[in-house]
Amino acid sequence: MGFVIVLILVGLVLIFAEILLIPGVGIAGVLGLLSMGGSCFYAFMEIGKTAGIVVTVINSALIVALTIWVLRANTWRRMALETNIDSKAVGSESSVLAIGDKGKTLSRLAPMGSARFGNYVIEVKALEGMIDPEVEIEVVLIEDGKIYVKVV
Repeated sequence: MGFVIVLILVGLVLIFAEILLIPGVGIAGVLGLLSMGGSCFYAFMEIGKTAGIVVTVINSALIVALTIWVLRANTWRRMALETNIDSKAVGSESSVLAIGDKGKTLSRLAPMGSARFGNYVIEVKALEGMIDPEVEIEVVLIEDGKIYVKVV
């Protein structure tokens, strides 16, 4: 009887894993159903007809209960991510800059780095060579979301 219970538990765990952890693959679900079917078969062959019927009814009830639990909206709501993303697309700060705007480098531009233009910290690219930190720079070109600068 212990082997039948182990097969039922293994089957439930595999079906649960198929539904929640690895959906779409099918291997765990098939193995889970085979395990539960094997528990019915083993109960019929080794224990007897009455035990086989009882195990089959219990397996059917467990599968129906698992299906009902999974299909409830509350189950998925508890597992769903409820975080909102408030960020903007990369490069949107370039729309606040114009050619000729002046700023100061925050990091070394080798050739890319950070610079401050007013209240904005923006990633910029040196037009020529490298530029050290804390150097006054000027926007000379804005192309494809990239901002090119040179030393003032």
